[in-house]
Amino acid sequence: MMTLVRHAAVAGMFYPDSPRELDSVVRRMLAEAAPETPEGPAPKAIIAPHAGYVYSGPIAASAYARLKPVADGVRRVVLLGPCHRVPVRGLAVSAAEAFATPLGRIPVDKDAVDEILSLPQVEIFEATHAEEHSLEVHLPFLQEILTDFSLVPLVVGQASADAVAEVIERLWGGPETIIVISSDLSHYLDYESARHMDAATCRAIEALDPAAIGYDQACGRVPVAGLLTLAKRRGLRVTTLDLRNSGDTAGDRRRVVGYGAWMFTEPEAADRRTGGGATAGENFGSQTRALLDTHGETLLHLAAASIEHGLARGTALPVDPADYPQALHDNGACFVTLKRNGRLRGCVGSPRAYRPLVEDIADNGFAAGFRDSRFPKLGTDEKQELSLSVSVLSSPVPMTFADEADLLRQIRPAVDGLIIESDGHRALFLPQVWETLPRPQAFLAQLKVKAGLDRDHWSPNFKAWRFTGESVSSEMLDDPGALWS
Repeated sequence: MMTLVRHAAVAGMFYPDSPRELDSVVRRMLAEAAPETPEGPAPKAIIAPHAGYVYSGPIAASAYARLKPVADGVRRVVLLGPCHRVPVRGLAVSAAEAFATPLGRIPVDKDAVDEILSLPQVEIFEATHAEEHSLEVHLPFLQEILTDFSLVPLVVGQASADAVAEVIERLWGGPETIIVISSDLSHYLDYESARHMDAATCRAIEALDPAAIGYDQACGRVPVAGLLTLAKRRGLRVTTLDLRNSGDTAGDRRRVVGYGAWMFTEPEAADRRTGGGATAGENFGSQTRALLDTHGETLLHLAAASIEHGLARGTALPVDPADYPQALHDNGACFVTLKRNGRLRGCVGSPRAYRPLVEDIADNGFAAGFRDSRFPKLGTDEKQELSLSVSVLSSPVPMTFADEADLLRQIRPAVDGLIIESDGHRALFLPQVWETLPRPQAFLAQLKVKAGLDRDHWSPNFKAWRFTGESVSSEMLDDPGALWS
């Protein structure tokens, strides 16, 4: 039987069409990128550019060099890039059984393709793949770095960030799967204008904020937005690896194209390396308790100041981490809880760390007062009756269980916070909820209700993550009223 192959369309234009020359060029770029690669956890996902190698190859190499330590374990690459030639609605897969470059053929993971074809935003559309370079230019890098892998190629057209995130989530897998997002940045600006715009895009990616990336800032903004949406949900940590433009590599500086490379790591990977996380717990608990003992009052005052700013101006207090102690500069996940005369008045937070703790405190303090949909916006007359607490959370750790009874046996009362997800519903309880729901059965049942599920709901796709937390409250202060002006 003949194998349907998507043959190289831009070999000899974007990269060499000679196998020997192509091999030499890619190896050289990877070798030059490798010495600048710091140690650390391997990426789960990368963003890399897709221009001609003479322009963007060194920037792409800085991302692909990070895959070397895990190359033998990667068996599948999910590759998403924008369409430049034939428009498509949603995301398009190919009917091809393999994609070819001068370095050989890469088999398509047909089982994975079949799995995502059940989603309404995914279709087979060969025309958009035929001449598309945004996927093809990545393949030689993958062939040089990885040993034996299959490909899930997706051209992304008109689609929402959530629609793209849903596809990536479906294919997420474990360490055997790597996600690659293909995107260049600004196009045809002068050198300094491009540097300015690309720096703004970089800040948006580092903040996991897809809404801050405009139409002209990245040609792959749609697949990038999908990854950022999922990265924020999963608590991935982003590292900028390179940010340059064609004026830095091979072109003149009057009209340049911007390029960047980023890697995304899963927090659980870093926790396993450092011995942290909710299952180990002790390191996180002692270190965070020490942090709050030293800086807890500062964090309470920051949350209160952000609420004051919200009452006066309608926005969260802008924060520059440089204005705060170094210990508060690291990414942290927090919840801010407001009570009025002992009754809950607002509670909003971040289940995973993705920005400096002081920024998280300020934004969540404001949100607890003005964006908790369960309560009306805070009024000035309520301020003096408020108590405020800040909880700093460990990274959520996925739980493995056979059924609900097994899950209940594993939950640690008065210790674990819990996140559940099932059938598109998701909710979180902080460890403090054990004070009012001390029995695991009641704790889990009420968390299901919070998620919009029935108390006795169960399904095969039920997921749970646990975490721990340390808290500080205004009630611990000598003068709680001093928080408010």
